[in-house]
Amino acid sequence: MDCSVTNALPKPKTISVNGAVIAREVIAREVQNHPAEKPVLAWHAAARALVVRELLLQESRRLGIEAEPLRDPEGRSETPEEAAMRVLIEREVVTPAPDEAACLRFYQQNRERFRCGDLYEAAHILIAAPRSDMTARTRARATADRILSAARDDPGLFAELARSQSDCKTSAENGGRLGQLTRGQTVREFEAALQRMRPGEFAIAETRYGFHVVRLDHHAPGQVLPFELARERIADYLATGVQHRALAQYVSVLACRAEITGITLAASASPLVQ
Repeated sequence: MDCSVTNALPKPKTISVNGAVIAREVIAREVQNHPAEKPVLAWHAAARALVVRELLLQESRRLGIEAEPLRDPEGRSETPEEAAMRVLIEREVVTPAPDEAACLRFYQQNRERFRCGDLYEAAHILIAAPRSDMTARTRARATADRILSAARDDPGLFAELARSQSDCKTSAENGGRLGQLTRGQTVREFEAALQRMRPGEFAIAETRYGFHVVRLDHHAPGQVLPFELARERIADYLATGVQHRALAQYVSVLACRAEITGITLAASASPLVQ
């Protein structure tokens, strides 16, 4: 078969692997597992996945592999075919575990990936206005500016202003305090405002909800996990990457030995068993 990469796949008529036909209705059922922007792309992805499955099944039968299906903690069991493919891959696709040097090198090159999120303590006063109503947004901004000026002149007024002016009723009852915040707990615009502030500062953050008069009380920068705590996670990540590449290469070898009709299985994008 042609193992070269292709971007234009012909619509399959009859797809087969060494004479074993993959029925169109089987491909149609598989499509749900391969979401894509266009139905034709989902169809081709499903067809390629089934071609890979057939390659692995035929190879497991050629090698006479039989395996006891495993059962997961929820009681679901592999099919005999799934068990045979699993054992085939375990036997034929052997990948070395990443050593200490490889893990340390990855850690040193990607230290920011192992940083715990920053911790903020903040309070706010929300002047709500829908984004689609420019008149309301203009009024809300003017109100927020007045509150900001008052809070800067007398920081002790902030809690009372929150109780009387804020449209965020939950935090208003607590003087505007939001408690401790980490990444992802607030909308993107509010989080960006916190990142620009220093403890003790006041600022205005514009979000989809309106305008927030923000007070930042504390900021604890996130710490980078020491290598000893990150090593196991790094090893798992590196091992998974190596295994995926090795499995893709193994599938490519099987594909090049086989007679596949109706579809091109690109070597660089061989779909793996899901």
